[in-house]
Amino acid sequence: MIIEIGLLVFIFLTAAVIESRDLLWSVIFMAGADVILAMLFFMMSAPDVAITQVSVVGGLSTLIFMIVIRKTGRERHGN
Repeated sequence: MIIEIGLLVFIFLTAAVIESRDLLWSVIFMAGADVILAMLFFMMSAPDVAITQVSVVGGLSTLIFMIVIRKTGRERHGN
């Protein structure tokens, strides 16, 4: 049951990444989705994959995206 709830939260956060018009919020939602995915990996008895997911995808790529947004300027897309 908890895995299904985690998957629903993951799907919600992924949809929020796609629908968000602010780049910074998209990166924040993406980081949240990565943490949820890492927890799901951990619950499925894959702690090595979970640690890699949090450190590389959740941490490093989020940091790189934040630096790029800061250097290029925070911009809203759409209306």
